Amino acid sequence: MHNKTLIELSKGLQAREFSSVELTQHYLQRIQQYDSALNSFITVTEDRALAQAEAADQQIAAGNVGPLTGIPMAHKDIFCTEGVKTSCASKMLDNFIAPYNATVVEKLNAAGMPMLGKTNMDEFAMGSSNENSFYGPAHNPWDTGRVPGGSSGGSAAAVAARLTPFATATDTGGSIRQPAALCGITGLKPTYGRVSRYGMIAFASSLDQGGTMTVNAEDAALVLEAMAGFDERDSTSLEQAVPNYSSTLNDSLEGLKVGLPKEFFTDDLNPEIRSVLDEAIKVLEQQGAKIQEISLPNTGLAVPTYYVVAPAECSSNLSRFDGVRFGYRCDNPSDLEDLYKRSRGEAFGAEVKRRIMIGTYALSAGYYDAYYLKAQQIRHLISEDFKQAFNEVDVILGPVSPSTAFKLGEKTDDPVSMYLSDIYTLSLNLAGLPGMSIPAGFSAEKLPVGMQLIGNYFDEAKLLNVAHRFQQETNWHQSAPELVEG
Repeated sequence: MHNKTLIELSKGLQAREFSSVELTQHYLQRIQQYDSALNSFITVTEDRALAQAEAADQQIAAGNVGPLTGIPMAHKDIFCTEGVKTSCASKMLDNFIAPYNATVVEKLNAAGMPMLGKTNMDEFAMGSSNENSFYGPAHNPWDTGRVPGGSSGGSAAAVAARLTPFATATDTGGSIRQPAALCGITGLKPTYGRVSRYGMIAFASSLDQGGTMTVNAEDAALVLEAMAGFDERDSTSLEQAVPNYSSTLNDSLEGLKVGLPKEFFTDDLNPEIRSVLDEAIKVLEQQGAKIQEISLPNTGLAVPTYYVVAPAECSSNLSRFDGVRFGYRCDNPSDLEDLYKRSRGEAFGAEVKRRIMIGTYALSAGYYDAYYLKAQQIRHLISEDFKQAFNEVDVILGPVSPSTAFKLGEKTDDPVSMYLSDIYTLSLNLAGLPGMSIPAGFSAEKLPVGMQLIGNYFDEAKLLNVAHRFQQETNWHQSAPELVEG
């Protein structure tokens, strides 16, 4: 059953080939059998999942059924889930039981999806390898000695290993697309404001966006439609109608203009990744797409811009974790200052502390204009580059990551090298655009390589259409790690 797509599972449930309880039990057994080697879950909610599955079976029996009713899923442990630990993979929130549901959780509960559990991640979504988790790193199911990517590494690993057919994720600088690429699955980051951020614990508020981890684009279309929509509780949510994404999946690509940024396709691009992308481009050309070179001249400024903006917002957002109201509290503080210092010092990991310090410095008196304000000005230039590009093309194509999955521990002592893992993904978040990673091939070491598709604002339907048509002509998305067999 775990090799079936969401569409196939939905048909099987409605045809009574199996029940939601049976399906949920199957995935729970797989988690029990395989996750000790992957560490992709922080919390497994077996009792809750089975209770939700029983309720879904009753809905199906009564004929009150939607396309996702009864299909189990998992949430990245950054989405608040009422009555269940929501830790953000941090010691700071190791004891935090969320008192309410995030909007995304509400919507998927309403769709009738049982929750298998909460997936591993980099602490407070800060990282590109999932090695910053308080609960230890998640492992890549293609090679458990390698990282699954981050920060949504647990979600990516769980979907790739078929421990869940779908998982939620978040993307602040590439944290959906990069792990999706490294794990050989389909990851979709929607337009900023398309999916509500209410109940999604904030890292960098102007960059964070919830999205999907699925096996293929057809499944992503189905779940995005359930997740997206305006939410009055989120001031960054946009009042934009949610289209029927599934209805345009099979649209022709004849005449589609695909832009290749010359800044992405330089001599610095890994030759193996370049070779995979060249073959993928041919597949789109065979379907009538027109390929042309474009320029995103300020792309080279994306990394330094991001690493001023994101830490500044992180410094502000994480100031709420002070040991007073909720979360970790140090033992026997001597006074209020000691409470703040020791609670934060003991509970935050090294990378979180690093970003708080950088952000606090960038926002401090005398440096705000030189750093944060200047970064926001450059961010505007990056957005303008994309606007100009989309006057010429419909979709932009490029690499996701400068390398395939690297070995655990390989970059932990070199933060700058780790930050460069997101060199091809950061500019999208700075501009607020939608983007996808889809499986496009393998390296000589049999590690997945992803292809990035970038769309104009609210053009997720076009991205899903291109990805689906590509996946109809290729089978890279059907490839799975050895542990999936059987």
